[in-house]
Amino acid sequence: VQLQASGGGLVQAGGSLRLSCTASGLTSNVHTVGWFRQAPGKEREFVAAFRWSDLSYKYSDSVKGRFTIARGNAKNTMYLQMNSLKDEDTAVYYCALRPGRIISSQLGTISSYDYWGQGTLVTVSS
Repeated sequence: VQLQASGGGLVQAGGSLRLSCTASGLTSNVHTVGWFRQAPGKEREFVAAFRWSDLSYKYSDSVKGRFTIARGNAKNTMYLQMNSLKDEDTAVYYCALRPGRIISSQLGTISSYDYWGQGTLVTVSS
């Protein structure tokens, strides 16, 4: 499986961006997709996840109410709609995938995911 993340760019604070994650070589219909981000000098952190097995979502507290995971028409495409962007959202954003279900308590754990995209940079300017 290969993941391709795209859609990053420069945006003013308060603005919006939509990131895309497309998986190739995927055969699972019950996979889990996660979004993580890594700001300069900081550790990679969980942003959001979607589980195809039960169509459930999870968001980190820092983005809840501002970011939304959206499903594409095909199961190999997911989006991260980011609204009301803040300076602290500046980071490289990564999509990740596990070809199966991840239990809820582990959705935010980096090691739960088997495949990672290359990352796309989001810069929020104030």
